Amino acid sequence: QVQLVESGGGLVQAGGSLRLSCAASGGTFSGLIMAWFRQAPGKDREYVGRITKNGVGAWYAESVEGRFTISRDNARNMGYLQMNNLKPEDTGTYFCAMSHIWTTPTVSALQYWGQGTQVTVSS
Repeated sequence: QVQLVESGGGLVQAGGSLRLSCAASGGTFSGLIMAWFRQAPGKDREYVGRITKNGVGAWYAESVEGRFTISRDNARNMGYLQMNNLKPEDTGTYFCAMSHIWTTPTVSALQYWGQGTQVTVSS
């Protein structure tokens, strides 16, 4: 069973940056695709982006393209979400999730989830 723990959230002013981390244990990290999702209060959880198993390819939701970067360190079983030029609409709980295969950018498609870390962007 894969366990994921996110960290690095906090309060930041608009235009600022944060780097979220996702620590994995209990599985073969390099054999899993990693994705990030976020959930604003009262809204559904939404896809942010994903990275391939080897870290070569990454794709992003249009809302974060050019501002967010996903990376991973398979030697350390760690994943990262670098967030730059943050906006108030980026506020929410951020989750990392992993899966053996990639099908669709939906919650049900990912097998393993962390408990999330809160990001608040003030205007």
